[in-house]
Amino acid sequence: MTTAFTFPGQGSQAVGMGKSLAAAFPAAKAVFDEVDAALSDKLSAIMWEGPADKLTLTENTQPALMAVSLAAIRVLEAEAGLDLARDAAFVAGHSLGEYSALAAAGSLSIADTARLVRIRGRTMQQAVPVGQGAMAALLGLEIEAVKTLAAEAAQGEVCETANDNAPGQIVVSGAKAAVERAVELAKAKGARAMMLPVSAPFHCALMQPAAEAMREALAKVAVRAPKVPLIANVTAQPVTDPAEIVRGLIAQVTGTVRWRESIGYLAAHGVDRLVEIGSGKVLTGLAKRIAKELNAVAIGTPDDIAAYKARKT
Repeated sequence: MTTAFTFPGQGSQAVGMGKSLAAAFPAAKAVFDEVDAALSDKLSAIMWEGPADKLTLTENTQPALMAVSLAAIRVLEAEAGLDLARDAAFVAGHSLGEYSALAAAGSLSIADTARLVRIRGRTMQQAVPVGQGAMAALLGLEIEAVKTLAAEAAQGEVCETANDNAPGQIVVSGAKAAVERAVELAKAKGARAMMLPVSAPFHCALMQPAAEAMREALAKVAVRAPKVPLIANVTAQPVTDPAEIVRGLIAQVTGTVRWRESIGYLAAHGVDRLVEIGSGKVLTGLAKRIAKELNAVAIGTPDDIAAYKARKT
């Protein structure tokens, strides 16, 4: 069976995530300790005890989700003999999850990744004053129809496709009034559409200040070739060259997350099993909508680790 490992992005967080991993496995506890040290912040306490509103601050959510994913990977390596170079054909991560994927594949150190995603979260939050931007999910329309609709809704403001998540599940992002117009246009076409409870309009041109901040931050860290190819968000194609990886990480701050195409690429290139690593099961659910033939599982708890070990024996 040919496997790809996927890593979730924002929206998969929950108070308590990773706590059972840390309690059960020293390899997981070491990751949370390393992230806390890298950030000079007791992020693990926020993750495990809350409050929820502090965890959902973008600058906390992003390194927290990365930490859970890397903790799960380290446990799989220590307890189940996982060797990503041997056991995976590709890695991919949804938005922030792209950093988790790269850290798992040895392209970035855990400490550097923690610092990068904190900068990413903070600068994305700061790029647009609260209340001026928005995002909305449009359900029932395909990508080309949404691109046309977003352009019509813009009326001189920013309104762009942020996430092409699955067939008929697309997110638009931009100026609040423009996104609200997109919602009304989508409803007029018979689609379901809803504003999303997010703190900033991610993955659109309004995020350009954050993209520049990431360009600066990435220039200061060592980025190595990953052990296995990464399917990049912005191209939905495999990449291993460090310079190309960096360009993709900068571009994805303002660019569309092409997740539907990314999973389609994996399915078309021999992958028959997806393993989602980290908090929640969002990507596993999307995979079943994109390519029903894929065997998709999620690993983020001690029970999941035990089930994975049982499958391998």
